[in-house]
Amino acid sequence: MREGWLEKRHALLLEMMRRHRIAMWIVVNEEFHDDPVTQYVAPPRPYAGGRDFFVFADAGARGLERYAITGYAEDNLVRFFQSPEEFRKVKEGIQAVVARHDPSTIGLSIEPKDYRPSRGVTRSLTKASYEFLADALGPRMEARFVPAGPLIEEYLDTRLPEEREAYAELCAATEELTRRALSNQVIVPGRTTVGEVRRFLYDRLAELGYGTWFQPDMRVQRKGSAGQLSRGFLGVAPEKVLIERGDLLHIDFGLTSFGLNTDWQKMAYVLRDGETDAPAGLKNLLANTNALQEAVARAARPGIASGDVYDAAMNAMKARSAESVAQGRVPFAAQIYSHPLGNQGHGLGPSIDFRAASRNDPPRPLRLGSYVAVELNTKAAVPEWGGQEAFAMEEDPAELTSDGYRFFRPRQTEYYLIK
Repeated sequence: MREGWLEKRHALLLEMMRRHRIAMWIVVNEEFHDDPVTQYVAPPRPYAGGRDFFVFADAGARGLERYAITGYAEDNLVRFFQSPEEFRKVKEGIQAVVARHDPSTIGLSIEPKDYRPSRGVTRSLTKASYEFLADALGPRMEARFVPAGPLIEEYLDTRLPEEREAYAELCAATEELTRRALSNQVIVPGRTTVGEVRRFLYDRLAELGYGTWFQPDMRVQRKGSAGQLSRGFLGVAPEKVLIERGDLLHIDFGLTSFGLNTDWQKMAYVLRDGETDAPAGLKNLLANTNALQEAVARAARPGIASGDVYDAAMNAMKARSAESVAQGRVPFAAQIYSHPLGNQGHGLGPSIDFRAASRNDPPRPLRLGSYVAVELNTKAAVPEWGGQEAFAMEEDPAELTSDGYRFFRPRQTEYYLIK
């Protein structure tokens, strides 16, 4: 399936290279130090060569020419790349390919000077591999080395229609595991710890054969116990914390499979004796967060700058908070930190994010079909908690359509309840 996707990705690459004025793109993979792009430009399999090169060349009227310069060739490589026997000596192979095309620019994963955000996936070329290329190709070609960051971003932020079914399946699996973790199947109030919930998730990942790109985090909010903040966010609870009745629980969790990643946050309330639902103040808080999700989804359109979507959503929330005060309800504060999803959990592409807004980043238009984690929260005083502030944090994968963001799964509009 993934090799089928790779054929379609390669078919898009030449136009992207020309758009970013890159005549040749070289991805270098080192033994036991894989380039993060390798599994998305070459068949997703182990590469154990000391140094493997995957080269994409703009051959003019002949289109895109692809070369795998490795110490060996296999059937699944030659399906996608030219890899003749003379390429077994990689230095002579890279020299021959570059001489054949004499590219005006050579894109590499090197630190860009004026490209934001600079991320590990866009600056992954090691110093040793850079020096290898510079030595093999000489000063004339080294002068043509350019950062490939913008090309890498577009390549990884472009989703294929064929990926959607598999990604929807992955989102459904993430939802199922998170819902189970925040249920009486796993949690017994007064007996279960945060660490036991996390270990349940790790065990299920192993049993089902999924990976994850970050450790599952859990947060606990409790009346009379103000949550500690970390970097402006509610801090993760230590594993020793015992889950009690009346707690407001939150899980941040994501799955990895098919070369794709999810990012997911949901909340649960642990009922006190005699309760059948969460307190009204907490329910109103989640309703505000749902409204914030809707504001982001409604404002987004292909081609609109992510910063404009952020401004529109925040303005809508300021109006809603003022309306709440006018109607005798408590005011609330909103925070948005949504980010691209796909081949990475924190993917490349435009982010709808308060940090980007505070830095006044250059406008970055949204791409049709791209995936995003609509990640955000609202905070307000809870009357039933004596005016103590609480957060309602949600995160849902969504895809950008011509009518805005469409969520892969129904959003959480009610807390999961733990009896």
